Amino acid sequence: MTSRRLLKAAEAIREVVSMAILTELRDPRIQDVTVIGVEVAPDMRQAKVAVSIMGSESKQQLAMRGLENAKGFLQSRIAERIDTRYTPKLQFTMDQGVKKSLEVGRILDQLAAERAAREAENASAQSDAGETESADEDDTAQEDLN
Repeated sequence: MTSRRLLKAAEAIREVVSMAILTELRDPRIQDVTVIGVEVAPDMRQAKVAVSIMGSESKQQLAMRGLENAKGFLQSRIAERIDTRYTPKLQFTMDQGVKKSLEVGRILDQLAAERAAREAENASAQSDAGETESADEDDTAQEDLN
């Protein structure tokens, strides 16, 4: 179980890194980057920063390279704002959660459309069957009258 101290440090690092990316980094490669979360090692020497990057695969790779190049700058911002014995070394990882949730949503929409089409097809088949039954009943009723 992670200690409260580590959770507070992770939240502080997330806040510093996300604000620095948003307001201080001028690298054109780093666009549409969202810091999702931070995991800090128990000795506070390393921190894994999970980021989500919107855009194509090539744009994501460019942004990751830009973040790797800005790692020293971001670590210096952390050192300025957080008073710890060691400044954690940052490691950036892509968080695929948003991408996967969009894919799941697309698949669910596709399944819903297929289900609606199948229900409409079944309803039209039942109405066609109902019309032929009523026509047969009309024919037998005519025969009974004659």
